[in-house]
Amino acid sequence: MKPYQARTWFALTAACVLVGVGMQVVLDWQNYMPVLADTGEAVEKFGGSPAGRALNLFAFFTVQSNLIVGCTSLLLAITPNRSSTVFAVFRLIGLVAITITGLVYHITLRGLVDLHGWELVADHLQHTVVPLAAVVGWLVFGPRGLTSARVVRLTILFPLAYLAFTLIRGPLASNWYPYPFTDVPTLGYLRVCLNTCAILLFFIALAAGATWLDKRLPGRQPVSQSVAARNT
Repeated sequence: MKPYQARTWFALTAACVLVGVGMQVVLDWQNYMPVLADTGEAVEKFGGSPAGRALNLFAFFTVQSNLIVGCTSLLLAITPNRSSTVFAVFRLIGLVAITITGLVYHITLRGLVDLHGWELVADHLQHTVVPLAAVVGWLVFGPRGLTSARVVRLTILFPLAYLAFTLIRGPLASNWYPYPFTDVPTLGYLRVCLNTCAILLFFIALAAGATWLDKRLPGRQPVSQSVAARNT
């Protein structure tokens, strides 16, 4: 693949993130309230003030994974051949997190609310377009040779930090939790811990699978001794 093709793909991926998350911030600021698909009741946005509702959006795993993908894609659009350990960790975090975002949404969360207009566009961008663009971009353009056992171990810090943040923040935010499977008042801590452990194991499996696949995909470039040593 020619470098300009990779740059274009990564730039478009970053643009989709910017548009999708930006639209969602505006909609939450305006207190756009979708309705539940089964009852037709309006879903009130948590956060109180317009700024509070907009800032609360960043507590969602979906938004955080989109932002990580957007930032790493933008960096690749600027310089496609990056090899630092920090970048490798965030590249793999973004890839795995956005894959989980797309899968969990389409398997368990899609259809819970009835979306229309710009809300539907923002939803598709964050849960469908960006996950597909991120995965396809990684498969086709790489860059290869960044993942390793050490990188996988470091990526685990992200879901652990997110789960800790969600469980600690919930009681401090009027028992508000971003997802049904983390709703402690409804499910209890035991069920929520089991749910989160399952997602954590899924995260580790996807990260390890991506590392295994990365070594077998075409286009893998030799890694310098210093980079290889840093990633072991």
